[in-house]
Amino acid sequence: MVSETNQSKNVCVIGAGPSGLVAARELKREGHKVVVLEQNHDIGGQWLYNPNVQEEDPLGRDPWLKVHSSIYESLRLMSPREVMGFTDFPFLVKKGRDPRRFPSHRELLLYLKDFCEWFELRDMIKFNTKVHYVGPLNYGVPSEDLKWVVRSKDKNSEEEVEQVFDAVVVATGHYSNPRLPCIQGMAIWKRKQMHSHIYRSPEPFRGEIVVVVGNSFSGQEISMELVKVVKELHLSSKSLDIYEGLSKVISKHENFHLRPQIETLREDGTVIFNDGSSIIADTILYCTGYTYSFPFLDTKGMVVVDDNRVGPLYEHTFPPALAPSLSLVGIPRRILGLPFFESQGKWVAQLLSGKKALPSYEEMMKSIKEFFHSKEEAGIPKHYTHEIEGFDYCDKYAENVGLPKLQEWRKDLCVSAVVNLFINLETYRDSWNDDIDEKLQEALRSPYFTQLGVEPEDPSL
Repeated sequence: MVSETNQSKNVCVIGAGPSGLVAARELKREGHKVVVLEQNHDIGGQWLYNPNVQEEDPLGRDPWLKVHSSIYESLRLMSPREVMGFTDFPFLVKKGRDPRRFPSHRELLLYLKDFCEWFELRDMIKFNTKVHYVGPLNYGVPSEDLKWVVRSKDKNSEEEVEQVFDAVVVATGHYSNPRLPCIQGMAIWKRKQMHSHIYRSPEPFRGEIVVVVGNSFSGQEISMELVKVVKELHLSSKSLDIYEGLSKVISKHENFHLRPQIETLREDGTVIFNDGSSIIADTILYCTGYTYSFPFLDTKGMVVVDDNRVGPLYEHTFPPALAPSLSLVGIPRRILGLPFFESQGKWVAQLLSGKKALPSYEEMMKSIKEFFHSKEEAGIPKHYTHEIEGFDYCDKYAENVGLPKLQEWRKDLCVSAVVNLFINLETYRDSWNDDIDEKLQEALRSPYFTQLGVEPEDPSL
């Protein structure tokens, strides 16, 4: 639905990570007045590496975390840099910086800083500003007439500020608040337990017997670091049926052991696994993922997090009863995040200006219920609600707001990287298929990579 009206709104964006920055850019382009509130001293969100985790709860049980970023020191991107850029700002190799196809986390932060500078976004960002409360000023009015109260505090001066906005965009990320398993004996196990949220490097674990819980990619990558310094590394997995790449890694190290799930933890340090085997460990490191958390958001139950499902959200973005004045950008996972967040930001901006309109409340709720039902019918657990695997949904979302579909070369490079990972877990970032490389050379000559007037370099040279 399209309207001829063009309204300028006063909008608050919470968070200056990738989703918040691109949402702010799209809102600015659409003529809205934008204020971005960022709790840290700089942009980047999750990509603003923070080594100072000493004061954080090792298991991250406090919803008001002291540390936002969960990135560890050696982390490199899992996708090729070429596929990750926004639609009008390619992630190019720059002289004097990390030129690798799968660069370090620092290179993506520098890319976001380049984006921020190119589109002149920094002046609209208030740094060191932590949001403590967001709620409607006028409950009970039609959603299009809602105003929002935002209370924040300056970290340096401790000054509290209350502001009223026409709309709020929540862009606080989803890789900060630890999701923990329920294991018998966790409360009485006296040795070191921590979540990967505060893992930064392997050195503190030197000589220890360590159990890593969770066979996700982060669990595998952290295990590959730890196994080089620990006495024994035990990777506890839901399934012992593993793929070729991980099998290769385990077979290389006598001190790397694949284990089933933990059944019980005992006070003396014993870890008992489901198959009856046991060890005495020094540390348990939970690589068990993250949960969505919005401790500042007061919607009187209209938006809730239930087993990691945020809802109800229309198209993973809008709570029907509060849309479009409240939106959540950056919720979906397992996607090419930056282009998708750009689509979300553009849709929010168009809705607030009146160029587009949402379906009725009833239609949105019906769509959400049908989506939930389809997940249940497919046997997909609730906590996987926002995991989007595949490119079709991203293409549909982009088309809805007038952005191009993902280029075929992006899709080819993504698929090739994943296939290579499953075969060569340790080396996939630094090895490349000649056929894919040929497609990449063709892509680097395309208008996408030359649109800024800069000749792209090939990081493989």
